[in-house]
Amino acid sequence: MNLRLMVHLSFFLFPASVMGQDPQFSQFYANPIYTNPAFTGAATNARVTVSARSQYIGLNKNYRTGAASFDMNIAELNGGIGLIALTDMAGDGNLTSTIVGGVYAYHLSLNRYISLRAGIEANYHQRVYDFSQFRFGDQIDDRYGFTKPTNERVGQEQIGFMNFGTGMLVYSNQLYAGLAIHNLTEPNQSFYNPNASNEAFKLPRRYTLHAGGNIFLSKQRNEALRTALSPAILYMQQRNFNQLNIGLYYKKQSLTAGLWFRQTSNNADAIIFLIGLKFPKFRVGYSFDATISNSRSATYGSHEMSISFEISRKKQQKKTFKFLNCPTL
Repeated sequence: MNLRLMVHLSFFLFPASVMGQDPQFSQFYANPIYTNPAFTGAATNARVTVSARSQYIGLNKNYRTGAASFDMNIAELNGGIGLIALTDMAGDGNLTSTIVGGVYAYHLSLNRYISLRAGIEANYHQRVYDFSQFRFGDQIDDRYGFTKPTNERVGQEQIGFMNFGTGMLVYSNQLYAGLAIHNLTEPNQSFYNPNASNEAFKLPRRYTLHAGGNIFLSKQRNEALRTALSPAILYMQQRNFNQLNIGLYYKKQSLTAGLWFRQTSNNADAIIFLIGLKFPKFRVGYSFDATISNSRSATYGSHEMSISFEISRKKQQKKTFKFLNCPTL
């Protein structure tokens, strides 16, 4: 069995020693619902977002992730509703995770300056693995190579489970802070032991804490037209893995540029460069993660693209709360 397949197989046979984390994006606010369910309905209009990420482009069959979401504010519900879908593929066995879910966020004005959002998400999570990609010693024929059937134990090729998340967001014109908790029930994600209650087989909770602010450099009456600097921070923890992201956005008219530094549990991981453009009907963003850890010679870095549309509604929604003013990348 070749080395790469041994690594992937060890994830299933010895999950306590190889812990997987949820897929992540560098453009956090281009994937607002995935970052925090409380962002649902935060835009002025109905919103569609689509993202694609290719991580560690120097690796053969690297991590590839795509996400899409739709959300809108509904005044009669005192909040917003949304739909989210995500697919993530990795490795020789094409380990594929697919998530489809719905989100609701309740909106509340605490006073004329400060607002609160609280969101909840329910989704169905499916994982598929192609075990035919594995090669075992008992499959080797002396003359023809890997042609024999294996007697090794092979797990289920498909599993599915329900999953839940929640989040909260507090914000004013110039400051915002949020907390999100995903995988609330820590469902079993094992291909080999789908009914076991062992802690090692669970999809661990993911905690996300994020905050930022807007420093306006111009004084237009319309806040959306002001030139601004937006410092931000995002911290994530999932079991024994943690990640800290510190960055700054610069926004002027239709242009947004950003620079981030990412620190993971054990090392400085990457410098992230972002650029985004706003057009009359949509926004588009691109980011590149320049790896600065010791793995940079093998991984090279990561590309990420995003695009979002805001759909104007014929019937204007009654404005019962303050819309959130935060970076779009």
